[in-house]
Amino acid sequence: MDIRTLPAQDRDIYNKIKARYKLTFDSLKVGGNTLRLLKVADIEEFLDGKDPFANVSEFPFWVKLWEAAMVLSYVMSSLPEPQDKSVLELGAGLGAPGLAAAAAGFDVTISDYEDIIMDFQKVSAAASGLHNITFTHLDWLAPPDLAPFDILAGAEILFREEFFEPLLNVFNKYLKPDGFIYLAHDARRRCLPLFLEKAKKDFDITLNKQVIKKQGQDITIIINRLSRKKK
Repeated sequence: MDIRTLPAQDRDIYNKIKARYKLTFDSLKVGGNTLRLLKVADIEEFLDGKDPFANVSEFPFWVKLWEAAMVLSYVMSSLPEPQDKSVLELGAGLGAPGLAAAAAGFDVTISDYEDIIMDFQKVSAAASGLHNITFTHLDWLAPPDLAPFDILAGAEILFREEFFEPLLNVFNKYLKPDGFIYLAHDARRRCLPLFLEKAKKDFDITLNKQVIKKQGQDITIIINRLSRKKK
């Protein structure tokens, strides 16, 4: 990726991030489009041995392109009739599913809670040539007023039980009555079945599985689709 091709504003953001981290771009081909994702170059050095399944409160989930995010990107790129439909990605991290949705033609809002995370997302959107994306801070404990969306999406966003009720509130606040929620998580994520048990009170839930091979090992990703129960 030639940084000189970025718009001046995004190039300035890139240079600000580069002062803190060693950077690289990953390419992700989704639905005939190529996404360019800005990320920390040496993730292992950055993580310093942290295990995402051991102590979730200390793990910086946003720095890695998770297998679940890749699977959700493919899901978003394959959804029908994107024209005039809106997508909100929650806890976006590197933002691959939101970028994939934008590349497919959806009107996308990518959300997270830290400026530095959103800086990575903005550079990735510019590097991918995408302009139909809005970026917004979204605190699940104090969600701002936003117009409702046709689709909510999130990959690896379930990792702390104290956020279950706030997240369900976010779902109810932002999802259109006939909208859908798409979630993707590693099958090892212990919080997932606990959350779905709570969510099934208000939502109908379907489940699909996708197995990915990585370094000779099978990784099972669970994709859930949620829709409001008919009253």
